[in-house]
Amino acid sequence: MILCMKRRTLIIGGLGLAGMLGIGWLGWRESSRRAPQANRAVGPAVAVEPEPQKFFAARLPDLQGTEQAMSQWQGKPLVVNFWATWCPPCVKEIPDLNRLAAKHAQAKFLGVAIDTADNVRKFVVDIPIDYASVIAGHQGIELVRALGNTAGGLPFTVLFRPDGTIFEVIMGMVDPDSLDRQIGQLVASSA
Repeated sequence: MILCMKRRTLIIGGLGLAGMLGIGWLGWRESSRRAPQANRAVGPAVAVEPEPQKFFAARLPDLQGTEQAMSQWQGKPLVVNFWATWCPPCVKEIPDLNRLAAKHAQAKFLGVAIDTADNVRKFVVDIPIDYASVIAGHQGIELVRALGNTAGGLPFTVLFRPDGTIFEVIMGMVDPDSLDRQIGQLVASSA
């Protein structure tokens, strides 16, 4: 009698588990069929006209918590790098940006962290950033979108002319040699 009940419990439990797995698989299959595939365009790309004035109108705290007006960086060629401590390509390009900032003294460099102040302060202890840095937090996503990066991906680098207009936009990790040439062209065109 007890053996019969255990067998019945096992059979009913097994059928219930099989049913749940079947329903889960059907749900997964249906949702996968409706989801867009990776690396495939879902529709036409939406071109967004960059609005650099939104960036220069922003006020963001520096690493010490002092609010900085982004407009203070107008008037000279400017390289702005949006990054985060949790973004491996962002972290990897920081030494290259440090080197380029030292080489191109005629241009200003600004790091805009899409992160928390605590994370960035801890980060710069191990990997120093040799140029000005501010903390944008989640507001930074709105800023990168205003500059034409509608996906909000990082890293994202923008080169500005002294008048605040965009000279070049780099989506993803920078190629240091290419960026070196672009900064040279920016500085030469601004002289």
